[in-house]
Amino acid sequence: MEAVLAVAGVMLVIAAALTLVRIVRGPGPADRVVATDVLITTVAGALVVAAAIAHDRSTLVVIVVLSLLAFAGTVSMARFVAGRQRVVGPGPRAARGVDTAEGDRPGERAERERGEESR
Repeated sequence: MEAVLAVAGVMLVIAAALTLVRIVRGPGPADRVVATDVLITTVAGALVVAAAIAHDRSTLVVIVVLSLLAFAGTVSMARFVAGRQRVVGPGPRAARGVDTAEGDRPGERAERERGEESR
């Protein structure tokens, strides 16, 4: 059992090192967020291995809190990135009846384009 835990610990250290490389190299913020989430998960796994070696259950609370923080950070970054790419919802301008691309009312752009084609 101890050999399995030692091998798991070595694999987690290698995974953490490779994840740190991805955090540093990027290339974008979404890649860094995913890598940070993987790193936090790897640290939680290392805490589980350490708790198994020491036969200690007190780190369970730390693991749960760490996992919840990772989840909250990933969700907030996903919403941020989706908002920048206008993936989430129509936005406040569309709610007012304004086309977000051109600043026109819905349908005005299509009418204007039809008018330009007929000329």
